[in-house]
Amino acid sequence: MSTSKSSFVDVVTRYLAQRRALGFDLRIAGKRLLVFARFADQHAQGGPLTIALALAWAHATSRPSQLTSARRLEIVRPFAQWLRQLDPRTEVPPARLLGRAHRRLVPHIYTHDELRALLAEADRLTPPGGLRPASLVALLGLLASTGMRVSEALALRRSDVDLEAGLLHVRQTKFRKSRLVPLHPTTVTALRSYAALCDRPAPGHARDDAFFVVDGGIRLSYSKVRTAFRRIRIRLGWEEGSGRRPRIHDLRHTFACQRLLLWQEQRADVSRCLLDLCTYLGHAKVSDTYWYLSAFPELLELSAKRFEEFASARGEVRS
Repeated sequence: MSTSKSSFVDVVTRYLAQRRALGFDLRIAGKRLLVFARFADQHAQGGPLTIALALAWAHATSRPSQLTSARRLEIVRPFAQWLRQLDPRTEVPPARLLGRAHRRLVPHIYTHDELRALLAEADRLTPPGGLRPASLVALLGLLASTGMRVSEALALRRSDVDLEAGLLHVRQTKFRKSRLVPLHPTTVTALRSYAALCDRPAPGHARDDAFFVVDGGIRLSYSKVRTAFRRIRIRLGWEEGSGRRPRIHDLRHTFACQRLLLWQEQRADVSRCLLDLCTYLGHAKVSDTYWYLSAFPELLELSAKRFEEFASARGEVRS
């Protein structure tokens, strides 16, 4: 096959179909790759796919930056590798041609006081006593106590939440994985209170099947969560200063770090426990879990203490 006989859009569509049949999701990457295909059809009709063409698209963004361009080029590269088998004229961009495509933003590890303030401020949202503040409190509390992705929590259906067994059924999320998420008893109690509030009769409104809803029984959307969180952050004064502002996603980082701290305090075998954390968080490999682990004061203090104990014990043995 040659791109001279098929448009880039046709070839990319075929590529995505094959990859998804193998279990790859490619929701975001697929959309961007189709954008590249339309660009390629406009600027290089008939092909072939060249490094120059890929670079032109990588740089053709309204907000140019080296990181953005590197990410765009990273999307094209696996497609080019696949396409070269069909069209030998295809040029595959070298890895890291534009530098690193990803960087780890320094996460904000919430303190217990900050988490309490976050939930208290969420409870003050309008309308007083309505489902909007109740949903935000329940959602943020769930994210803090389980480390779930916000998309996973918002996708929960009522049938996915088993409060009798204290389990959540998270279905077909990132990496097309489903898993069961056990809940702490305090989390179960909070969600049970929230569910009872949602089940109150609401004349004229049919409740959505989603677990997290707002007044009128409408599913709570990510855009509403993001807007509310920004408002909460402003009220708490977290928008001020030059430091990095706390994010919703930082609740996932905080959960992972606090769990590591607890295992250290319990003197557990952390290397083995990390495999459990990897499964609980829904990661495909344990290296993905390492991404969420950060040094923070309490952990550093405990680690230093443990090292002092280790060094002292070795000194006594030698003496």
